[in-house]
Amino acid sequence: MYTISTDKSRLDVAMIHRYLSEQSYWAKSIPRDLVEISIANSLCFGAYDGNRQIGFARVVTDFAVFAYMGDVFVLEAYRGKGVSKQLMQTIREHPDLQRLRRWHLLTRDAHKLYELIGFHAIEKPEWHMEIAVKNPYG
Repeated sequence: MYTISTDKSRLDVAMIHRYLSEQSYWAKSIPRDLVEISIANSLCFGAYDGNRQIGFARVVTDFAVFAYMGDVFVLEAYRGKGVSKQLMQTIREHPDLQRLRRWHLLTRDAHKLYELIGFHAIEKPEWHMEIAVKNPYG
């Protein structure tokens, strides 16, 4: 069993930045200062094997009606070991997030994981709009 914590003082910001900027498809080349700002303004969840951080996710929320889950990852060496499921379950069970009306996330390839915790395709896509800036970091 791994430990999941919302204690921001435990976060390995260098590792998080390295993963997001070098390995993720959604935040390639993101500057470290933007990662730090995103962490400061989100409810963050770190996954740990002992003291080593092995995963991360953050929730952007008003704690009343809406949450966006983003920057979710587990280091490759720990994939397939139940870390992501434990991380997702912990997020969905967080006491401050129980009364939300809507959760949102974007994923290219992890639909099965998110379906396990209740996510599904948008029922009324015609109601949703976005502004998406292509390649904002490079």
